[in-house]
Amino acid sequence: MVTIVDRQRELLPDKEKALILWFEEVGMSDVSLVGGKNASLGEMIQQLTPKGINVPGGFATTAYAYSYFIEQAGLESKLRQLFADLDVEDVNNLKMRGKQARALILDTPFPQELSTAITEAYSQLCQRYHTDFESCDLPAGETAICDRFEGKAREICEKYCYNIDVAVRSSATAEDLPDASFAGQQETYLNICGIQSVLDACHKCFASLFTDRAISYRTIKGFDHFNVALSVGVQKMVRSDLATSGVMFSIDTETGFKNAALITAAYGLGENVVQGAVNPDEYIVFKPTIDRGYRPILDKRLGSKEIKMVYDMGGSKLTKNIPTSISERIQYAINDEEILTLASWACQIEKHYSDVRGVYTPMDIEWAKDGETGKLFIVQARPETVQSQKANNVLQTYKLQKTGDILTTGRAVGEKIGAGLARVISEVKEIDRFQAGEVLVTNKTDPDWEPIMKKASAIVTNQGGRTCHAAIIAREMGIPAIVGCGNATKDIQTGQEITVSCAEGEEGKVYGGLIPFTVESTQLDDLPPTKTQILMNIGNPEEAFSLSALPGDGVGLARLEFIIANHIKVHPLALLKFDELKDSAEKIEIDRLTVHYQHKSDFFIDKLARGIATIAAAFYPKPVIVRMSDFKSNEYANLLGGKQFEPREENPMLGWRGASRYYDPNYREAFGMECQAFKRVREEMGLTNVIPMIPFCRTPDEGRKVIAQMAKYGLVRGENGLQVYVMCEIPSNVILADEFSQVFDGFSIGSNDLTQLTLGLDRDSALVSHLFDERDRAVKTMLSMAIAAAKRNNRKIGICGQAPSDYPEFAEFLVHQGIDSISLNPDSVLKTKLKVAEVEENR
Repeated sequence: MVTIVDRQRELLPDKEKALILWFEEVGMSDVSLVGGKNASLGEMIQQLTPKGINVPGGFATTAYAYSYFIEQAGLESKLRQLFADLDVEDVNNLKMRGKQARALILDTPFPQELSTAITEAYSQLCQRYHTDFESCDLPAGETAICDRFEGKAREICEKYCYNIDVAVRSSATAEDLPDASFAGQQETYLNICGIQSVLDACHKCFASLFTDRAISYRTIKGFDHFNVALSVGVQKMVRSDLATSGVMFSIDTETGFKNAALITAAYGLGENVVQGAVNPDEYIVFKPTIDRGYRPILDKRLGSKEIKMVYDMGGSKLTKNIPTSISERIQYAINDEEILTLASWACQIEKHYSDVRGVYTPMDIEWAKDGETGKLFIVQARPETVQSQKANNVLQTYKLQKTGDILTTGRAVGEKIGAGLARVISEVKEIDRFQAGEVLVTNKTDPDWEPIMKKASAIVTNQGGRTCHAAIIAREMGIPAIVGCGNATKDIQTGQEITVSCAEGEEGKVYGGLIPFTVESTQLDDLPPTKTQILMNIGNPEEAFSLSALPGDGVGLARLEFIIANHIKVHPLALLKFDELKDSAEKIEIDRLTVHYQHKSDFFIDKLARGIATIAAAFYPKPVIVRMSDFKSNEYANLLGGKQFEPREENPMLGWRGASRYYDPNYREAFGMECQAFKRVREEMGLTNVIPMIPFCRTPDEGRKVIAQMAKYGLVRGENGLQVYVMCEIPSNVILADEFSQVFDGFSIGSNDLTQLTLGLDRDSALVSHLFDERDRAVKTMLSMAIAAAKRNNRKIGICGQAPSDYPEFAEFLVHQGIDSISLNPDSVLKTKLKVAEVEENR
């Protein structure tokens, strides 16, 4: 049978005049024909499905079809007249004009040629996927039918077996551009089944070119309303209502760190994740090593996932939200293999689009898992439009001058701070109450909120994750936002003065009151190179991606104590000897923390490995020196279960700490867990730039015992390029530096402890604090001796103490001594780098 589409092709072989094009007939050069979304689907089907990336098939109505519809009905002049007095700043005026524009389109029937073309294409699509109906094998008149439809009437079975379910998505020709995403501006309809439903959905998509948010967004971005056409994509549905779905970015959305893929996941259809109706799981994967066979999942964060969107089989709606079960909420929505598969696909998609465009192109991707087949699919992909457009030569740093009472917390979006009067709005119909400069506080946003979002000083929502609508628009508009707060609309009152801080790591905080803050802009162009490496001291993995933008040469000191105290919270021996714990309340809390782990020790290893890996990934392939745990006994005792395993020491600073613990029969199993975490980072994740460092090692013999203990857990010095450094912080480290050089590969001077022990004072004592000075001649003599010994033995030596950050003249002294590296607090990196460059130039 010759269809209207076939006849049209014969008469008009130029596809620019086609009414319908199949996805496999279009690619990225066809955005003007089928819009960004459909062109991208076609590009992936043609270029990436042969590489194993699954993309559902379908077809698109063309921009020509839309223009033909508008022209045939004479709608353009009517629409232009309607928009003659449009004022997008007036919310009520915008609402009225948008409603009238949509009504004009919906009240105008499709030309018969277009209706026929859509009908015939949908029929062909059904034939491609038609496999189910014959297998039902129902007797005539039977009403209790196959399990797939849970006992609904036969007519529902016939509807869903003869006619496939499709997603009907709008795809504008000014869409998914590198500097303007237009994401969510037009409508999408899910679980559309039957030709009349498909035609109705296509008609609604045409009308949605004039949603209030689309009109406003085009005006803001400077697009002429009549230079934009609309294509409609009709795509086979992925049955993620029976499984999971989500969004992923091939770049870190908050910091612009290019080597991480961020994946979000929740149960059911993906609209809830996109709209921010759920707090999804989040997973971060390191991109550079994934294609080399490693498993670099840097972080997994469990979301609440309280609802899921499913088909409304036989109901009055196409979809509905239902509560998730408790077991679903406390599990991750996808497993590690699926996380790695999606991350690998994100890498491939990013590389393909970067190659096509000739410029690095991070991607914003929607994915879905089919609950019937278990397969993963990519259902949309578009260029990321925020981080990719930022200037790389300017670093902006926001800092609070003080803190205050915390009203609520959630996921920080961006790294800025905003403040103003709160405006709590529960429904979109109330947005006309919003005043410019206020902080928008609401349950969640969708594109209908965009006319006021651009006026906000900050945004706070109850629901949503880092890939929800509120997060995406806040980033695009450069507004700080905190999402997924839970009860922000109850914790904050309209008219209340509040400060929204996204500048303190991944957790965003809303403070009561208008707290002063500063903004520092640093030009990163033309910084002079230095022979002396400038490294950073880092404790918090959540800050690592952001700090990696500073012009440093790696990490000279990453502290495990922060990860253990803030992310693990449990004494390692309390995990190894859980059954022996005497405090029942602590046992309950440890049980809660370790609920996802079969063995409680795995909790410690996993959390520690992910924290180390995140810092190592941020600076890869530059060296990252990680100091093994250096808690004192009184600090260990403050961890959950710690008091039962720690001695009471008169002076913990000089007691059972550092190396002396690692081989001790009373602690070496716990040290073994640290070793296993390092081994996982290096061997499973491929982050071989990690260099473990041993603190407070009093004698060379003690160092040899630690090296032997590490080897028992698979960390063998020299294997797979493994180096082991030692802290140079005890006078014996300096005096016996030649011997320590035979045990370790490098030194890192801890100037705080070395000053304390050289001058014989307690640095925590206020009575002698005035004597504590790293610039003392005795301390500097020790430093000179240590540096000379390291050079003599061809060993690397750096410093990771506070002094170079505080005293520029101390950094100058170190450079003159020939030190290899200086590791600084992040806020001192730029000024010290400039000082070191000056000193080196004048040597």
